[in-house]
Amino acid sequence: MKILAFGASTSSNSINRQFANHTAGQIANAQTTDLDLREFTLPIFSEDEEEANGIPDDARKFLDIIRAHDALVVSLAEHNGSYTAAFKNLYDWASRAEYEVWGGKPMLLLSTSPGARGGASVMEAAKATFPRMGAELKATFSLPSFHDNFSPESGVTRAELAAGLQEAVNAFSSE
Repeated sequence: MKILAFGASTSSNSINRQFANHTAGQIANAQTTDLDLREFTLPIFSEDEEEANGIPDDARKFLDIIRAHDALVVSLAEHNGSYTAAFKNLYDWASRAEYEVWGGKPMLLLSTSPGARGGASVMEAAKATFPRMGAELKATFSLPSFHDNFSPESGVTRAELAAGLQEAVNAFSSE
């Protein structure tokens, strides 16, 4: 199985990118592609921009990358209770090229943040909209207080949270 993993952030040290890649690495018999959203440069979405210049090539490139994979592991960063501006802009542009951005692919949807809610607000927004946009949500998991509960060497450090993540990975992996 070819899995596309990314954190929905353009931070060079994105905790969501770390979390997505760690989690994808827990999926048996999977080949993972680590996608860095900093690879995509797009103007701010507007209908005027689209009318003047069309859909940017990077939006189509994002869709092509999704289509080249069997499944997705996405970890959402939360800025002020919502998607990061860069991810939302990419998502908006991609949806103009193809409404079902996620292409019917199975998705393990994650979120994490430094705070105790673990990106709960952005997770709820995505759970409400991603299926309409072509995601087959197989499982979701939010990790609170990333820096207290995650180690790059060992992954999720609290037993009950590690068990919850494993349950999500198992639900994602089962057919």
